[in-house]
Amino acid sequence: MSRRLATAALLLLGTALLGGCSTTVHMEPAADANNPLCADVTVGLRNADSIAGLDRRWTDAQATAAWGEPGADSAILLRCGVTVPGPTAELQCVTLEGVDWLVDATETPYLRLTTYGRDPAVQLYIDTGAVSSNDVISSRGLVGAVTSVPADGRCTTPDELDEDLQELLD
Repeated sequence: MSRRLATAALLLLGTALLGGCSTTVHMEPAADANNPLCADVTVGLRNADSIAGLDRRWTDAQATAAWGEPGADSAILLRCGVTVPGPTAELQCVTLEGVDWLVDATETPYLRLTTYGRDPAVQLYIDTGAVSSNDVISSRGLVGAVTSVPADGRCTTPDELDEDLQELLD
């Protein structure tokens, strides 16, 4: 009986150790992740194996992506199919590479950027302590994937970046 217990304990320990080495990033899918246009975004991300010097990591949820160092928190998280934002005066809207982004800096140094004028919406969560958000949102692979969702609206008056926000984006 103790031999069975020892074998079971070794199996559990081995499983725990293997799970601890996993590089898969756990994420929750967005409400509209099954939108066919999110599939287009995901396919388009094949050209984004690296963003701002960070390698792409596996995720465990539909219409998601992550980039960062293995064994560390991901510096860039992407979800397609988040709630499409309406017009707002609360968040600054910036345009880069033909994509309008609403910038939520309430969790500085983390920025939450959500596409504006595209349905489904794509959202990025960026650790600006690890990577420049400008480098992220100007990445050709990311821009190509995001622009596979057609724009049906634009920011009416994209804001000029104030100095504090520019520092976060850089």
